[in-house]
Amino acid sequence: MLLLALDTATPAVTVALHDGTSVVAESSQVDARRHGELLLPAVDRVLADAGVRLDAVTAVVTGVGPGPYTGLRVGLMTADTFGLALGVPVYGVCTLDGLAYASGVEDGPFVVATDARRKEVYWARYDDARTRVTGPAVDRPADIAEQVAGLPAVGAGATLYPETFPDARGPAHVAAAALAAIAAEKLAAGEELLEPRPLYLRRPDAQVPKNYKVVTPK
Repeated sequence: MLLLALDTATPAVTVALHDGTSVVAESSQVDARRHGELLLPAVDRVLADAGVRLDAVTAVVTGVGPGPYTGLRVGLMTADTFGLALGVPVYGVCTLDGLAYASGVEDGPFVVATDARRKEVYWARYDDARTRVTGPAVDRPADIAEQVAGLPAVGAGATLYPETFPDARGPAHVAAAALAAIAAEKLAAGEELLEPRPLYLRRPDAQVPKNYKVVTPK
């Protein structure tokens, strides 16, 4: 087994290779505006560090969000393209699950929250690092304050709103190594993974202007 994992649902552009037992190489850069520019060089760098060719990959794992439309689709389309080119399966993992897994919190409950912009967070509640019990959802922090009161919170979304998440902690962004580890565990146990389809949870920020006039000839 050699899993190529990647995620662009948060400001982090993150890639990892996992051999079914452990991570053999990984790369993460935080730059919310350069997902498309940074992702493929990161894949090349991880493959080079591991000393393997792309055709050695047996499956691709991609974070499916939730996340902003533009960034999220970069990772999903890249994963789909690799899967088609290599003839290997593509699996999805919830990005918030990756943050929960990497948090090191074994005794819950706790919350994972990432920045959804528009003064909102993508969030989910967990009983432990491997067990999501609610979500993912997108809400204004003030609207969920009662639901998350007193709970530790992981992720950059939590650090942005300390009045709702006073016990915020790292990691801030997901790492592909965590997504790969989750996928490897589930595959070894014969469990199903998600389809590689985006969890947008809301409409994209970009909208067609109202009263748009067609200028092409009839």
